[in-house]
Amino acid sequence: MKILLTGAAGQLGRSLRLTLAAHDVTACEHGRLDIADLAAVRTAVAAEKPDLVLNAAAYNRVDDAEADPGPAYRSNAVGPRNLALASREVGAAVVHVSTDYVFDGRGNRPYHEYDVPAPRSAYGASKLAGEVAVRETNPRHYIARTAWVYHEEGGNFPRTILSLQDRDEVRVVNDQVGSPTYAPHLADALTTLIETEAFGTYHVAGSGQASWFDLTCELYRRAGVKTTVVPVTTDEFPRPAERPRFSVLTTIQEPRIVLPHWEDGLAAFCARLDKAA
Repeated sequence: MKILLTGAAGQLGRSLRLTLAAHDVTACEHGRLDIADLAAVRTAVAAEKPDLVLNAAAYNRVDDAEADPGPAYRSNAVGPRNLALASREVGAAVVHVSTDYVFDGRGNRPYHEYDVPAPRSAYGASKLAGEVAVRETNPRHYIARTAWVYHEEGGNFPRTILSLQDRDEVRVVNDQVGSPTYAPHLADALTTLIETEAFGTYHVAGSGQASWFDLTCELYRRAGVKTTVVPVTTDEFPRPAERPRFSVLTTIQEPRIVLPHWEDGLAAFCARLDKAA
């Protein structure tokens, strides 16, 4: 399959470049292709004539989006719409990666693909707008919602919390619960998904559920860190953007593509860090 990959320098993009090795992939970083530039997108897609456009690019600065939502909508809504339009014009399918933030987080059970989105933040609203644009523009689409993505490289929660291991204690929120997702596991799932030609919306996130506190405790245990982890509430760490309190993702969509348990993802993450060290 001939694939045009955008956002190739990000955590997911780097993982996809490995899992898609059996395909003919053209990898585009932001400096090479600004997906919010329709003319540039049309030119790139028309030149490559891919079978599929896979968008791993996104604006993820959740708090910044509350003060200035423009850049979030440019990357998370306008960009996906442009990719969907250009891919449709050459007869290609499109993959758009979305987020658990499209839900309000006020439920008490895992969200499946047919639950109704209700974002509570500008970031979540921008990602939902991208979903809507892709659905309306290219019927040959996969929308893949994921959550709490991390990798050995780049900025993410596990890497940040490991950087605090020399402290006597760290205080971590325990009342936000979600689906930690290891980027290589997500990339494996997306690689499987694009070979199904079963277009639609999918939830592809680490199995099980954890709070940020749970994730930290397990990470420190596996890394041999002795720092004391203290559970705190979201209210003790006020942020500009509202976070979903419970945004665990599950899948009921066929074909069901189930990712490994989040603890398995964390184990692989720690093993790769050890190998790199």
